[in-house]
Amino acid sequence: MHRRSTTFEMFTMERIFESPPKDVFEAWATPSAKARWFAGPKDGWKLKLREMDFTPGGAERLVGEWKNGQVSDYRAHYHDIVPEMRIVYSYSMHLDGQQISVSLATVVFQPEGTGTRLTLTEQGVFLDGYDHPGQREQGTSSLMDALVRSVER
Repeated sequence: MHRRSTTFEMFTMERIFESPPKDVFEAWATPSAKARWFAGPKDGWKLKLREMDFTPGGAERLVGEWKNGQVSDYRAHYHDIVPEMRIVYSYSMHLDGQQISVSLATVVFQPEGTGTRLTLTEQGVFLDGYDHPGQREQGTSSLMDALVRSVER
């Protein structure tokens, strides 16, 4: 059993896309498009469950098993969706059934020439030492890089 603790982190990151906001937004909004970039690493992580209802009030869930047998469970709730402009959602992460964090995330899509500037801001609370500031930002940055590769392919 981990010692009880609460740690907070907030970070903002940006990515520039050559594609217009409509295309970048669709990579978040369409289940098949999101599945191309939003997942664990190809080596060492196996998909167990993927569900997505991309509507205000809708939910998303992604469960996967790591090589070491640990099961990660991402559970999101969409609060605000303005097509091609913004997405506001909260999510909790669970590891082997134990809740390890809760976050609020905002994604803003802005025209940048003929492309898009995506700005993601996340505020998180990390529980009981299972995750720590920096780790989530690094993981989110890797996902954003995968998003760029997926949209720009």
